[in-house]
Amino acid sequence: MSDRTQSLLRIRPEIPSALVHDGMSADEQFQNGTLRPIIKLQNDLFIAAFKNYIKKHKNAFHELTLDRRLQYVENAIQKDIKFRNSLKGMVIGQFTTLEYETYIQNSSALNKRMMNMVINRLKDQIQVFEELALV
Repeated sequence: MSDRTQSLLRIRPEIPSALVHDGMSADEQFQNGTLRPIIKLQNDLFIAAFKNYIKKHKNAFHELTLDRRLQYVENAIQKDIKFRNSLKGMVIGQFTTLEYETYIQNSSALNKRMMNMVINRLKDQIQVFEELALV
């Protein structure tokens, strides 16, 4: 195993609830074994990126109701291709070479899983962005 691979795997958080077993599809195994730990690891970076996204879009986010804010998160990631690609890069850059080889075999489905997980993570922490409005 290369130094890079060992380093990447060592810094990932363990997620006891993210089980991987033979009865799962390959995509589910990849999601639980690779995507979940990386997305948890990159959480602070995702928050910083979304705060910057809000700022770049003239803070319109802060004028919205809670339901609209949740929709805003979803729309930002699903419809803003540049932003979505930036978030994907934050995840893919943490892959080992072997994980990348697995990823490219079914990147379309895995991208969908990845972005849904990031959307849900940001929505679950929506209060972080609301606090920004008070500053």
